[in-house]
Amino acid sequence: MSKSYTELDAWQKARKLANSIYATTSKFPKEETYGLVSQMRRSAISIASNIAEGIGRNTSKDTVHFLYISRGSAYELETQLYISLDQNFINESSLNEILSLLTDCKLLVNGLINYYQSK
Repeated sequence: MSKSYTELDAWQKARKLANSIYATTSKFPKEETYGLVSQMRRSAISIASNIAEGIGRNTSKDTVHFLYISRGSAYELETQLYISLDQNFINESSLNEILSLLTDCKLLVNGLINYYQSK
């Protein structure tokens, strides 16, 4: 696989997810700016960033390590989304729309992990 990370579906989807999180959290209460908003944005950025960093590594082992971090950030973001729903910062429709993107990201990252583990 000699693609640039920017050509990977996983990275492109993660970037779309991060933009969606920024748009969604911009409507959160101001008092959450340094709490949930910051956490969610960092988690979303971490998904795409760790895909990029992993692909930039020299060994499959290093790549897989960063892909696992990316996947962990996806699960962290998923939890934060449910907490946002619990706090009525987002509605079910928004949650489901973002979870759909997030599920795609997790599947694509898992695919990359499987690919690099088999190398």
